[in-house]
Amino acid sequence: MSSAGKPFVIMAKPVGSRCNMHCDYCYYLEKGQYSEHERQTRMSYEILEKLIKETISNSEGPVVSFVWHGGEPTIAGLDFYKKVVELEHKYLPSGWQVWNNLQTNGFMMNDLWCRFLKENRFDVGVSMDGSARIHDLHRRDLKGSGTHARVIRSIERLRANGIEPDILCTVNAVSCEDPLEVYRAIKDTGCTWCQFIPIVVREPSEDSPDASTAPYHFSKESVTPEGYGQFLITVFDEWVHHDLGKIDVQLFAETARIMAGGEPSLCWMSETCGRALIAEEDGAIYSCDHFVDNAHRLGMLQEHELGEMANSDFQIAFGNAKQDSLTVACKDCPYLKYCGGGCPKDRFEEGQYYLCRGLRAFFAHAEPILEKVMKLSRDGKSPKEIMTTLRQS
Repeated sequence: MSSAGKPFVIMAKPVGSRCNMHCDYCYYLEKGQYSEHERQTRMSYEILEKLIKETISNSEGPVVSFVWHGGEPTIAGLDFYKKVVELEHKYLPSGWQVWNNLQTNGFMMNDLWCRFLKENRFDVGVSMDGSARIHDLHRRDLKGSGTHARVIRSIERLRANGIEPDILCTVNAVSCEDPLEVYRAIKDTGCTWCQFIPIVVREPSEDSPDASTAPYHFSKESVTPEGYGQFLITVFDEWVHHDLGKIDVQLFAETARIMAGGEPSLCWMSETCGRALIAEEDGAIYSCDHFVDNAHRLGMLQEHELGEMANSDFQIAFGNAKQDSLTVACKDCPYLKYCGGGCPKDRFEEGQYYLCRGLRAFFAHAEPILEKVMKLSRDGKSPKEIMTTLRQS
């Protein structure tokens, strides 16, 4: 299946890679070097208007999606997002709806922000790495202090204002050592949706100045394939036996969706990619969040039409390469239907997805259990009854 003609979504970076925190494993802080501005600033209202207008005009509707990301997108200020809403209303056709998702570290989330986000129906994702012990190890403020307590207060503030945030949690070398500590800390927030993001960061070895070529090594924060797989299996077992119907875990939900005959909604699990474009603060459009570099700059929004860049030959080839470059091992794998060969950014083990062994272990473990869950659900069993059956089996 080609990526040509598929709808695209925009992940907008209104302040580029600027952030009010410094996380050890952040892959985006260095991306400011590609900005046309000497010093990254806030996306201008002129660029913002063109971005919103052309995203809507290229959408099939009746729902148009925008993801506001960073860096830390709240640095753009509340007035910026008031302008976002104003422009969306200006260009949205009658009967259509807009879906805004703000991905934040939660550091600046006060009641004023919460009221605005609630009134304008923003979905909010908050980054939190589980318990204070694990979170504060890598996610610190610019002074080097831990941020867990402040993030928890932001989550509580969001929920008090009627917003149920999603939790974005990394799986790193430390968190994979105690999966239940991480998962139960997320449950303790009261949030009902979470996403686990594996940290894989390659660094150059002394013999090579370029981490994209061998020899290289992995950062101390990076998770191993085996560690990632065991983390997922441990959390899955806890979830399926105790939290079914209470909390959704993205990977588990996506796996079940595919098993039921649906299409994955995550780009890294899809057959092809390239339909989630990045709009930087200077108006530059890039192929993907993980490929913000000169080689993958599609053009400047000030000079080109957004739809033309999204559907350019370069971008279509970029998206199709995910499927076209599958290894023989991938093509023969019974779990290819779930992972789609993994994210291209981490296909560096002779073209094989680095986390393959971990995902294979997880899918082999979870598939028969999810099949049983789905059968029991079709038979009319409630989540509570399903969990009781699973615990007794």
